[in-house]
Amino acid sequence: MGAFFTLSISAAVILSVIHGGLCVDIIGGSEVAPHSRPFMALIKGANGKSVCGGALIKEDWVLTAAHCNVAGGKVILGAHSQNGAEKERQVFKIAKHIPYPCYCSCSKENDIMLLQLQKRARLNKAVQLIPLPTSDDDPKPGTICTVAGWGKTHNNRNALSDTLREVNITVISRKICNNRSHYRNNPIITSNMICAGSKNGGKDSCYGDSGGPLRCNNVMKGITAFGKANKCGAVDSPGVYTRLTEQYLQWIRKTIGGAQ
Repeated sequence: MGAFFTLSISAAVILSVIHGGLCVDIIGGSEVAPHSRPFMALIKGANGKSVCGGALIKEDWVLTAAHCNVAGGKVILGAHSQNGAEKERQVFKIAKHIPYPCYCSCSKENDIMLLQLQKRARLNKAVQLIPLPTSDDDPKPGTICTVAGWGKTHNNRNALSDTLREVNITVISRKICNNRSHYRNNPIITSNMICAGSKNGGKDSCYGDSGGPLRCNNVMKGITAFGKANKCGAVDSPGVYTRLTEQYLQWIRKTIGGAQ
């Protein structure tokens, strides 16, 4: 799946253990109508290349994954194309990046981060907030969810997608995701994570999609986190998403509510 962490060769070692690095892209999905997902944020690194996705949850706050290397980067709202000159685009420097206090890159636990923008976004048709869930209900196995991003569309190709793509995936039980045919408890898929993909493979997030929102029944329930390196869409490596538990929701509200 795809929480394909970005970066180059040095990061690649980490990525191979994690399935993705700073990013993840869409396997088996399709391009969405331009600006039809106005809550999506495109995050680029200091080198100007795409690093991750994210979700706009307040005019000056974006929710993404803690493993994303955003230092010196920027957030682009209102984008459909990564590189196109779109009049809808709003570009922001990152004032603060605040990973969850207990994020662990080894266990992949608590892979969630808040980005404060230097100024507030102008809300319009192409730039809108995504509401936080009102409960932390755990999506049941079999639930159909959607994930979007600008990541890779094929394992064996290096290029990311220029345009925003989306795919429907199915929640898989943690028992299955932790068995010998899947993650074998390495890492352990905990109650703070959602495992989702396709029974027959071929549908997944991938390198470049990390940080983007996982929506189930049109409600944001998770954040694209990780998978197995070079195995996006494989039957034995469904994507793993940080679940928006009550603990995380309280931290988010406290952080964005108390910030100046």
